[in-house]
Amino acid sequence: MPTATAVDAATLPDERWDDPARGTIRFRTLFSAPQTDSDQLTCGVAMMAEGDTFPLHSHPQAEVYFGLEGEGEVMVDGMPHRLAPGVALYIPGGAVHGVPVARAPLRWFYCFAADSFADIRYSFLFETDPRQ
Repeated sequence: MPTATAVDAATLPDERWDDPARGTIRFRTLFSAPQTDSDQLTCGVAMMAEGDTFPLHSHPQAEVYFGLEGEGEVMVDGMPHRLAPGVALYIPGGAVHGVPVARAPLRWFYCFAADSFADIRYSFLFETDPRQ
């Protein structure tokens, strides 16, 4: 059975994807098995500088964004949604969403109902099929 776990985001390294087709977004994973003694939730903080990208994508799991700093626009199934400090955004599983370009620095908390970040199967709209 998992135990209570505290994580200081300031002590974690920035992560990013190796594939530039997945954008220039940075993130810090706070809770994700097996790195933390946690299950059922995977959470972190996403960070974008002005001009950074997080291309349109989907995944089977629902997700919640909660704005921490800055203001930006998240596209969800073709509709723009404002993200700003104190604003929570529920994104249904399978919904196509992303932040095509940050017009100013933006930081938000994200959370999935999944045991591990590795369980999130991202499908980017413009990702190249590795079999090609």
